[in-house]
Amino acid sequence: MKVTRGYSGGEGRPYPVATVGNFDGHHLGHRALLQTVVEAARRMEGTALVLTFDPHPVKILAPHVDLKFLTSPEEKLQRFEDAGIDEVIVLEFDPTFASLPPETFTELVLYRGLHLRQIFVGQHFVFGKGRTGNVASLTVMGKRFGFSVSPVSPVIADGGIVSSTRVRKLVQEGQVDLAARLLGRQYAMQGVVMPGAQRGQELGWPTANLRLPVERVIPPNGVYATVTIWNQQRFDSVAYIGSRPTFDAGERLMEVHLLNERQDLYGESIEVRFLQRLRGDTKFPSGADLSRQIAIDVERAKAILQEHRSALSPG
Repeated sequence: MKVTRGYSGGEGRPYPVATVGNFDGHHLGHRALLQTVVEAARRMEGTALVLTFDPHPVKILAPHVDLKFLTSPEEKLQRFEDAGIDEVIVLEFDPTFASLPPETFTELVLYRGLHLRQIFVGQHFVFGKGRTGNVASLTVMGKRFGFSVSPVSPVIADGGIVSSTRVRKLVQEGQVDLAARLLGRQYAMQGVVMPGAQRGQELGWPTANLRLPVERVIPPNGVYATVTIWNQQRFDSVAYIGSRPTFDAGERLMEVHLLNERQDLYGESIEVRFLQRLRGDTKFPSGADLSRQIAIDVERAKAILQEHRSALSPG
């Protein structure tokens, strides 16, 4: 998959078919839209394109909003590639770009820059200065510039439209199991294991400690049944997010305990996938009390992980 910054030089792309958006989270709605683009491009032996923005428009249009992301830039690109996209075009979103009227964006970017033949967008797609462009106006302009516009219906799951905003809210509330149903996979975070205070080791529950990425949506403090990926291997695990109030410690971290495994993970990159929240964070009277609770957490996690495996097994 090719990654291009800027919209010029599109003459060589055979029959460009595109969609446009931020695609944070790569949820079920995004996947359906990308699949539609790829299938349309393949039918015409064309090029499946994604137009996306850097930085996220909210960072320019509403800098006071502390927007957190469901996916890292690297994960987002990997998921585009896995979906079959041929090229991702990254458009620099700055105040000048934000001030482009819909007509100018359409002519400069979609027509003259990319020479689009087809574009697929969500039914409620808006664009241009003041978000004044919509599917109806884009369709009119598309006829003038020689490309078709196809609105794609939203995906409905669990009684509502699947959206990045909805997924963010679920993750922030700790409802990672419900978020997974909208994502089509477990919510996950990656990090490099760093040395810790060895308290888990002393309690009999050694952990791999990770700093929380400041730009990501973080589940609330507490304990989670998780799956950890390291070196392309899957390990059942329990993860704790918090600041260890039992020991009056400070920095908010993620601590991961592998079930039935002991691995030296210091300095290694791991991915932690969240299945279900077990409980919130609690300050215990002593380390021994905490250790007893961890034993209970581990047994609950084992049951949840076994249930998850059974659900994935063929009938």
